[in-house]
Amino acid sequence: MLVGGEGTRLRPLTLTAPKQMLPIVEVPMIQRVLDHLGAHGVEEAVLSLGYRPDPFLSLFPGDRAGSVRLTYAVEPEPLGTAGAIRFAAEAAGFDETFVAVNGDVLTDLDVTALVDLHRKWSAEGTIALTRVPDPSAFGLVPTAPDGRVLAFVEKPLPGESHATATGAVNAGTYVLEPSVLDRIPAGRFCLIEREVFPPMAEEGCLFAAVSEAYWTDTGTPALYLQAHLDLLDGLRPPPPAPDARLRDGAGSEAVWVVDDAVIDGRVIGPALIGAAAFVHAGATVDHAVVGSGARIAEGAEVRDSVILPGAAVHAHAVVDGSIVGEGAVVGEGARLTGLTVVGGGVEVDADARLYGVRVPVGG
Repeated sequence: MLVGGEGTRLRPLTLTAPKQMLPIVEVPMIQRVLDHLGAHGVEEAVLSLGYRPDPFLSLFPGDRAGSVRLTYAVEPEPLGTAGAIRFAAEAAGFDETFVAVNGDVLTDLDVTALVDLHRKWSAEGTIALTRVPDPSAFGLVPTAPDGRVLAFVEKPLPGESHATATGAVNAGTYVLEPSVLDRIPAGRFCLIEREVFPPMAEEGCLFAAVSEAYWTDTGTPALYLQAHLDLLDGLRPPPPAPDARLRDGAGSEAVWVVDDAVIDGRVIGPALIGAAAFVHAGATVDHAVVGSGARIAEGAEVRDSVILPGAAVHAHAVVDGSIVGEGAVVGEGARLTGLTVVGGGVEVDADARLYGVRVPVGG
């Protein structure tokens, strides 16, 4: 599992925590990925670490995530997607078929079925593909009728067509044979999409399969926010977080609460209020996640947003379509809109008006 990146697109949230340690509705992103792999029979995962490795080690003190046994490979320097895969696989002594995944991808992909296809095709490598509205941000992966990858089309222009393209993009989950490791140069930066997969496609030993399962890469503030809302909206199986229960009298729109959450104000579902969070009388939470220990003060409004654990939204402040980092404070009467992102531990001044900015600026 590749979890070594700095998460620059998600700054300032990643200034205080690695991207894969950020919560997705009260559960660290990496835990959700590992739980999904464990459900498909994965017994051991090697975490390829680089940026801020210590939080990962402390999250799993017994070196286990549920049914998955963990080992760690800390890169001495950034090695890219291919370099990191080789480094981690060699550290763990892989000598059989293995699965490589990006740690910032949340998906309901049937990994078992992908491995079965890989073996059926006698492939050296098999890529999971997914369909997205605008493939220009990802690039297309053209395939033949028998599943063979023909080429990699790097970020086509909107509307550009390719006769052999599937209309799907690389979804960041690969089934690989150990022989692929020999194709990766040792000890230097190498991207699997640019240096490894294209030659394999030319040789006819690389295959791909399209999945219609839920998929998102969470790599930008918009996608990170959407990953939370997708869970609230039921795009993935409920409950949206472990131990979450439906609040009595919530009506047709689900209001989920965890443990000892206190709701004295108005909560309009779908929404989730985390453990020990407090929505004060006179406050409104509408289609949002309020993390554990967070506080929404009297007269405050939170809509279509994520308030991460321990944050506080003071009286009469508004957070609309935005993200407030862990332990951050939104001052009284402030207004955050347009996908404003507040970093962990940052304090927004009272009566501030912020639209589509990141705080601290440049974060």
